[in-house]
Amino acid sequence: MTSALTGTGLPDGVLAVTQRPTEHRSSQWYGGHDRNSYIHRAWMRRGVPSHAFDGRPQIAIANTASDLTPCNAHLNEVGRSVEQGVYEAGGIPLNLPVVSLGETNVRPTAMLWRNMAAMATEEMLRANPIDGVVLLGGCDKTIPALLMAAASVDLPAVVVPGGPMLNGTFRGVPLGCGTDVWRLSEEVRAGTLSEADFLRSESSMIRSRGHCNTMGTASTMGLLAEALGATLPGIAGTPAADSRLLEGAHATGRLAVEMVEQQRTPSTLFSRGSFLNAIVALAAIGGSTNAVVHLLAIAGRLGIELTLDDFDRTGSGVPLLVDLQPAGRFLMEDLHRAGGLHAVLHQVRDLLDPEALTVTGKPLVSHLGHSTIGTDDADVPIWDAEVIRPRTEPVLADAGIAVLRGNLAPDGAVIKPAAASAHLLRHRGRALVFDSVEDLHARLDDPDLEVDADTVLVLRGCGPRGYPGMPEVANLPLPPKLLAQGVRDMVRICDGRMSGTAYGTVVLHVAPEAAAGGPLGLVRTGDVIVLDVEARRLDVEVPPEEWAARQPSEATVAGFAAPTRGWERLYVETVGQADTGADLDFLVGSSGNQVARESH
Repeated sequence: MTSALTGTGLPDGVLAVTQRPTEHRSSQWYGGHDRNSYIHRAWMRRGVPSHAFDGRPQIAIANTASDLTPCNAHLNEVGRSVEQGVYEAGGIPLNLPVVSLGETNVRPTAMLWRNMAAMATEEMLRANPIDGVVLLGGCDKTIPALLMAAASVDLPAVVVPGGPMLNGTFRGVPLGCGTDVWRLSEEVRAGTLSEADFLRSESSMIRSRGHCNTMGTASTMGLLAEALGATLPGIAGTPAADSRLLEGAHATGRLAVEMVEQQRTPSTLFSRGSFLNAIVALAAIGGSTNAVVHLLAIAGRLGIELTLDDFDRTGSGVPLLVDLQPAGRFLMEDLHRAGGLHAVLHQVRDLLDPEALTVTGKPLVSHLGHSTIGTDDADVPIWDAEVIRPRTEPVLADAGIAVLRGNLAPDGAVIKPAAASAHLLRHRGRALVFDSVEDLHARLDDPDLEVDADTVLVLRGCGPRGYPGMPEVANLPLPPKLLAQGVRDMVRICDGRMSGTAYGTVVLHVAPEAAAGGPLGLVRTGDVIVLDVEARRLDVEVPPEEWAARQPSEATVAGFAAPTRGWERLYVETVGQADTGADLDFLVGSSGNQVARESH
């Protein structure tokens, strides 16, 4: 049977598998002459030309598009532009749908499955004949999960952020998705906005494809992916409906092929300096507190030393330059129009690590212009100084994330001063404790609730183990009796998280959580709690001997999750605390990309 075969016994077109100068990882599947190589090629043909197996880079497009993740629903279109770029550069694009987490829909919280999505994506990248990957994410947990996966499998990887939606308006006023949900819903509870008007605004808030248009977690992680060096420079923050996102996606496809040829992997690109750059960016943009747990988890996958205190040390003194909701007035479309992330980073260029690399192989700072701050900024202009403030006129002189410690948070807690009320950043008040979310909902609206404006609201059982999954419930709604009095903010403390679109004087991520034996589980209604953000303290005024004798109440323990099977059980038994990124203990670190055994 040699008439259709070459002298080597292989069909025409397969000869080239060993003729390309660089042997890529995928050649372990496609480059041989044995039965297994035959199977790999034959089943992948289906209209694919023979030269697809000649050693060209095989680029997976890890695609989180899903109708149930509405913020990512447009990523199939983005993926097609990536495909065109990969083809143009001589690679073979391969769509790889991966676990998608829709922040607005999944219960009990998308954070419960961030680590599962990361693990599943990592395993599929490792198991398949893939040389590099383009990561398509947008909604809150998708970019963190994809970066965690890429870090652990250590294949060349580059992110395309899905981008924010366009500004919505209601009765001529811009609506910030998320932020205005919290604001308007409180006005309904206060009796200052009718339920009919509240519901009428619903169809005006989400104007286009894309993720939240406030500086929530999705916007924050898209921008921080670029600050880390994980995106094509200049793409982050491009609105989802802007055709320039597709142009950037095409260019990213080309870049992915180049990255494979140059073997620019996460372990060769990302450094501690990369993460410190992301922390500087986090402060300057007024980003979400959720970035803390995500950056810690990504760094943990890379084996890079990063701690909670790094966020305070590096972020302190960094000015808030972006006037966006929830800390300010504008929305993401305005940020893009005003000059985008590069205009922001140029203003704090001297605070960035000059050696931290990007997926281009060049340092981040090399993409930010070369002029000196305060002299000539013409090469990275600010087009609207109301949206992006010059460093000399910041929104807030000292932004960042403040890390608190004390006898209520021995392993740390965080607060976002830019989204808090200045008069509450130093506060002493009596605790009102809720043992679970159900307890909160059952009692909060009671007109006889013993609460005033100075009360400190405490919600526990909402950490990684306790809920499970550390949900976005820490920005507790205020009691209606106080809303009616004009109160719009109170000190709130929780071992859970809050949406990046939310605001208020909220102490989050208290560690250890109550379900892990943390002291938050011992607080009783009536205890005096002292918050001092400037001193970085969070304490309860209880005599040490009394404190040592306390045990969690039956109601507290009854509120903790106790799953018996499945992912929830695995999660609760192995998840770490917020101060280390809430990853599963056996997922920290990496396993590389090698698979020793064949499938047939």
